[in-house]
Amino acid sequence: MGNQQIIESINADQLKTDVPRFDIGDTINVHARIVEGDKERIQVFQGVLISRKGRGIDENITVRRLVGDIGVERTWPINSPLIAKFEVVRRGDSRRAKLYYLRDRVGKSRRLRDRRRGLKHVEGLDTVQK
Repeated sequence: MGNQQIIESINADQLKTDVPRFDIGDTINVHARIVEGDKERIQVFQGVLISRKGRGIDENITVRRLVGDIGVERTWPINSPLIAKFEVVRRGDSRRAKLYYLRDRVGKSRRLRDRRRGLKHVEGLDTVQK
């Protein structure tokens, strides 16, 4: 067995198994654990998934949302213990792997088309995971 297979077998124990399927352009809720002193709470960050990088234990996502006409982007490791869960709110149609062009858009051109419209192969996928 090579070095890469040994590393992947060690990391396989720490991969999350309850991650729903989400693609670039989807609007998702990220439930992040916030630790303040000895208290812990869950904070929800809802935004559009604009980037996915890496694979396996090193996979990261970037989520963008608007707060008072100012764009806020956060990047999280998918397998982080600080992430409680992910929820897919809306499936967006995207033809690109990275949606960095949304940073320059203003107004209605910022919106993405809904994936349900005109695409038959996505009918079976739920939006909100239970």
